[in-house]
Order: sequence, then C-alpha cells, then structure tokens
Amino acid sequence: MPTYDYKCNICQHSFELFQSMSAEPITCCPVCNGEVKRLIGTGAGTIFKGKGFYQTDYKSSSDTSKKSDIKPESVENKSTPKAKPESAD
Repeated sequence: MPTYDYKCNICQHSFELFQSMSAEPITCCPVCNGEVKRLIGTGAGTIFKGKGFYQTDYKSSSDTSKKSDIKPESVENKSTPKAKPESAD
C-alpha cells in the first residue's frame, strides 16, 4: 500500500496518508477541515536490506586465501641472512 501526500488549500498543512490504491482520496484536512489536494509524489526509493551491494560481498572465498599466502618482502629478507662478500686481501 502506498503513502500519499496531501496539502490543505486553506491552512497549507502538509501530511502523508497510508492507504490502498483503490481507496478514494480524502477531501478534508485533519487540522482545519478545509479542502485538501493530493500531491503528485516521486514514489518510494529502493530499499536495500541485508549486507548491501558492496564489492566485498561478492568476492569468492578463494580471493581472500590468496591474500594470506603472500608474504611481505621484508619478512622474507629477515628470515634468510645474506652472506658477506669475502675480501681478496
């Protein structure tokens, strides 16, 4: 069921009313009992529920395991000592 916007022609009171599409539009303002006009609405926006549509929501589990297999260069250099060149004295 949609929400309709109304505005009073006399007191300029604006309000929304949740009613079925087959229901007749109301004609009286709830504040001053004046004549109201149903406004043309833009419609409801799309509502995304859940995790949403972020790039990490669709990555496969194999993508995350590849990142953990890569070792930083600095760690590899520290674990293997480099030999010093011998001097020819």
